Amino acid sequence: MAKQLNWENVEVGGEITPLSKVATTLMLVKWAGASGDFNPLHYDAAFAAIQGVGSPIVHGALKRQWLVQLMTDWMGEQGTLKKFSCSYRAMDWPRKMATPMTPEEGETWQCKGKVTKKYIEDGQHLVDCDIWIENGKGEVTTPGTATVILPGRS
Repeated sequence: MAKQLNWENVEVGGEITPLSKVATTLMLVKWAGASGDFNPLHYDAAFAAIQGVGSPIVHGALKRQWLVQLMTDWMGEQGTLKKFSCSYRAMDWPRKMATPMTPEEGETWQCKGKVTKKYIEDGQHLVDCDIWIENGKGEVTTPGTATVILPGRS
């Protein structure tokens, strides 16, 4: 986790420290088990092909958690994630596995964001952000917004 961020150190237009992510077919199976989302679109190639998506796709909820991690890493332990939303605008496909523990070369996603507003409301130091996930082509597949409460300088 990064050094604690204070409200006074944030500037409108400033970038949130990017977070790189790789999804593999193995990760999707683990996510299905942890989340209880066993939709075959996320692990069964034949089912995904019949459904017209080509091959298994990354869970939207997994991408949502990547964006939550982007924000919680950035705001530090004393920050609070007050509001969060995202939408799934495009499908993302995981890397296949070359060996049981090594993924093939392929897609790396970038979780990014920028500060759009900072203000004080009801004594809380608030920061609004636009956040998103870009695929390897630089296309935004999962846009969102977040509001965090940051500590002020003591």
